[in-house]
Amino acid sequence: MDEIKLAKVENVRMIDRYNTKNPTVGTLYLTATHLIFVEPDSNKETWILHMHVASIEKLPLSTTGSPLLIRCKTFLSVTFVIPKDSECHDVYTSLLKLFQPVSINKLYCFNYQPNKDDFPKNAGWDYFKLEAEFKHMLVPNEAWTLCTMNEKYELCDTYPRQIYVPKEATTLMLISSSRFRSKGRLPALTYLHNNKASICRCSQPLSGFSARCLEDEQMLEAIRKTNSNTDYMYVVDTRPRINAMANRAAGKGYENEAFYENIKFHFLGIENIHVQRASLQKVLEACEQKSPTMSAFINALESSGWLKHIRSILDTSSFIANAVDKGVSVVVHCSDGWDRTAQVCSLAQLMLNPYYRTIKGFQALIEKDWLAFGHKFSERCGHIQTDAREVSPIFTQFLDCTWQLMSQRSEAFEFNERFLLILHDHVHSCQFGTFVGNCEKDRLDLKLAERTFSLWGYMANHLNEYINPLYKPNVDEAIKANLAPQCIKFWRGMYSRFESGIHPREPLGDLLLDSKEHCNSLEDHVQHLTKRIASFKIYISKSAKKLQDATSAPGKVSKELSSNEINDNKYNYDKKLSELSAADDDHPLKASNMSFASLSLSAEQSSPPQALPEEINSVAVDWKPMRNVTTCSCSTPFDQFSKKTHCWRCGDIFCERCIDKNVALPGHDSGKPVPVCRGCFRQMQKQSP
Repeated sequence: MDEIKLAKVENVRMIDRYNTKNPTVGTLYLTATHLIFVEPDSNKETWILHMHVASIEKLPLSTTGSPLLIRCKTFLSVTFVIPKDSECHDVYTSLLKLFQPVSINKLYCFNYQPNKDDFPKNAGWDYFKLEAEFKHMLVPNEAWTLCTMNEKYELCDTYPRQIYVPKEATTLMLISSSRFRSKGRLPALTYLHNNKASICRCSQPLSGFSARCLEDEQMLEAIRKTNSNTDYMYVVDTRPRINAMANRAAGKGYENEAFYENIKFHFLGIENIHVQRASLQKVLEACEQKSPTMSAFINALESSGWLKHIRSILDTSSFIANAVDKGVSVVVHCSDGWDRTAQVCSLAQLMLNPYYRTIKGFQALIEKDWLAFGHKFSERCGHIQTDAREVSPIFTQFLDCTWQLMSQRSEAFEFNERFLLILHDHVHSCQFGTFVGNCEKDRLDLKLAERTFSLWGYMANHLNEYINPLYKPNVDEAIKANLAPQCIKFWRGMYSRFESGIHPREPLGDLLLDSKEHCNSLEDHVQHLTKRIASFKIYISKSAKKLQDATSAPGKVSKELSSNEINDNKYNYDKKLSELSAADDDHPLKASNMSFASLSLSAEQSSPPQALPEEINSVAVDWKPMRNVTTCSCSTPFDQFSKKTHCWRCGDIFCERCIDKNVALPGHDSGKPVPVCRGCFRQMQKQSP
């Protein structure tokens, strides 16, 4: 690749921000997609995807070389000290071109090729259909209908093709409302609760200081009438009132209460993208303190305002969820309706509906409220070179708020923290086409479903890594966030995840999930053995009856019952065997190599007797304890955020790369495919006929 000026640099020192005293020396490799640092002594590799790089800074020359500070969107911060300044400059200039391409067609997803056996290219792209998600809510119905006016994105180019509006809404109302709202984002249905209360979303009106639109007023009235529970509804403006008032000077603003009847207006004070971006930067500065004292860290975190912003988003979402739960419909907007609106609408649904707290439901929620309704992922995540002021951690905040809810109600969520971290990292990685582009139209124009792989297809192969072992599917219909200040926590697992000294060696969730899987394996094995033993009993009883019939001819009964019969088990056994030898040739017990194992082969049993040892040995009864395992057999070191996985056949522990096969074990009754290591997989392939 012509952009790479230097492919390999030796004798590079790596200093991470938590280990400045003992830098590691190794070789730095620059590839088309990754920066890789290899430590020859420990076999440890540090991989940095170019798309994950947030900023690169060349620091002043030191006595040991030229330092290059790299900060990542995954919150990894690392400094490479390169011996020669010229080499450092070459790496620096190459990375500047690689980490943020000029063209969207240069993104990683257009070149990414997984292993051919992993998953096909079309996997995941058809998992979610907007029509199917609305059918879950029983829409269309007598109150709501599908609007086809946006089939070619003529009504609003950042909305999905299918939008759902009140049946009462006329064509004139829809067109006029679209023209009256910023970016044409007219009020459209995003969620219908089972009590007929709805959540609709839109952008701010172009009202200025005095403008009004009768059709827009009629549109909101039509939305209110879809719900017969109450005679009013809420319009929630997620911005601080002062921000909305300031927008009036630009000809935008907010709804005039005098023009909209039967509507209660609320401003709920979530700050804009610029405040959120600056806040996260201060969080990272708090985390990067060299030797932080307790007061220094807490003061820096407090001055960042991050937890206050998280609480504000949860507070607004709770207001919407509580209103809908009580049967009152809500229309939500911010400025353009694709940042704060996406956050609070999706979080409110997460609180209201247990479906969205499942893995599939959460993915569907992202597809609907973030991807279909046009959150600007490429601009907010800085996928390509663009205006830096457009970058903001809006989706990161949504995941943070979800984590806060999970921390408070862990039994209500099917997924774990790792699931959220994977989502966060791949939104920024551009390895998959799922989050590339700023709206549905962008993704169709780029033909991403044909040209790239889907993140959902990849995640479908790793679902066992995302399961929350504490999940209870029958938890309450709605959950509520505890907004007490002491209940809003700093998400150490996200923002400090590379600080190895502060994390447990194994996350509690991983230990619980591992114990649960071990129990499942043993129970499955017991079930199989129980059925085998039952088949032995049936066969032995049938064989005993045949044996009795064969040795109890009518003429001999009196002799056998005579008083001179020897009461000796061994004698009787040998005697009956000799008598059996004269019986019919096809007698089931007449065999030169008769053994107990052969009794297991009944008419109902499909596996041969010689398969019994294989069945017993195919399931690991004892699993190796996790705590003392620091490296995989492939020499990959385990750290605090890499998942240790047991092979269900041998019970040993491997990294995710070494357990990439799922097969059914002969000793399991269910026949479900389970994780096995490569060595066990090869052995099973040799044993199978």
